[in-house]
Amino acid sequence: MSYPVHGQGHDGAYGATPLVTGDAVVLDLRPAGFATRAVALVIDMIVQIALIVLLTTLTLWMGTELDPAAVAAISLGGTILVFVGYPTAFETVSRGRSLGKMAMGLRVVGTDGSPERFRQALARALASFVEVWMTSGVIALIVSMLSRDGRRVGDFVAGTMVVEERAGRAREEAVPMPPQLAGWAAGAELARLSPETAAAARQYVLRYAELAEYTRYEMGARLADEVAAQISPPPPPGTPPPYFLAAVLAERRRRHEAALPPHLPR
Repeated sequence: MSYPVHGQGHDGAYGATPLVTGDAVVLDLRPAGFATRAVALVIDMIVQIALIVLLTTLTLWMGTELDPAAVAAISLGGTILVFVGYPTAFETVSRGRSLGKMAMGLRVVGTDGSPERFRQALARALASFVEVWMTSGVIALIVSMLSRDGRRVGDFVAGTMVVEERAGRAREEAVPMPPQLAGWAAGAELARLSPETAAAARQYVLRYAELAEYTRYEMGARLADEVAAQISPPPPPGTPPPYFLAAVLAERRRRHEAALPPHLPR
């Protein structure tokens, strides 16, 4: 794969519906289908209902030794914990997956393709309490059907969407190493490079030919500055941003694969 500098055409397309970020980067992520999301939601709701039943049983059992006000407080606090805490905790720890989404191969990501953050998981959970539980899912259903990417109110509030994780992994492209930078990259310190910055750089390199000339320059310079601030030493003087970013990503992937146990697929 070459890294064009004067409008070279893109050499392929995917079956997935492309998503375009505010910076005009095309992301190869397939939005989750309505039916798949619905099944994942039902699984999560069953888990939450089971937790509520368990909590209610324990509260009634303890109620014989507590005053009514304490029982009511425990019941209310536990209900909020289940409805809001469960999805927030799971999606934060697992980077966008609840039990239902794990079962269906789905993941919540930011609209820019970045991993879901705690504040986004919390916003989705709070909105879900209203649009799913308080309205029996009617609001979530209507909004999802009207949204091109199947996003519900919580997704719009949090700036997220649900994608097919398995499909995305199957189509993942490796960024090849520019030969002239292989020696420099082999000795570079990349441990401080954040996953979010690496993901943005990867999308820029892979979708370079689809960007307008001005966007290529501005975005490339910005991403190169961000990456350079997180690694050392800097690239050789005069290295174009696409080549610099490609070298960092290729070396990062090589080290990751080298660290995997022999029986795991690369």
